[in-house]
Amino acid sequence: MAKAGARKKLPKEVAVINADNCTGCESCLEVCPVDCIVKVPGASISVLQSFCEIDVERCVGCEVCVHIPTKKSDPYELTVCPWDAIEMIPTIKVAQYVAAKGGPEDYLRDNWERVVEPAIRMAQLAADQQAS
Repeated sequence: MAKAGARKKLPKEVAVINADNCTGCESCLEVCPVDCIVKVPGASISVLQSFCEIDVERCVGCEVCVHIPTKKSDPYELTVCPWDAIEMIPTIKVAQYVAAKGGPEDYLRDNWERVVEPAIRMAQLAADQQAS
């Protein structure tokens, strides 16, 4: 899913959606400036609930899917996800969170290459950057 070519800068944090909390309302999809969020086609957790997921390799860590940026002096936070399903995760820990993000039974196993392996690569890159 990620664009080809090396990334210029690895974000400190990336967004991960907890599929068990996500209802597929697409609020996050509408605000993402890099179009890295997709509604999972044909997948649902229950009869009434579908979910979205984030391509972590394309995520730039802007946090717009979590809350709308406001002035630092503003005491109110405008949240995007009404279900609090999106969390900003340190890039070095993203593989652990993606592998445990929930969703339909067998979803992660069936989509491991597309969903979890990119997160493992990003976490390894972050670890390598910290070591150097």
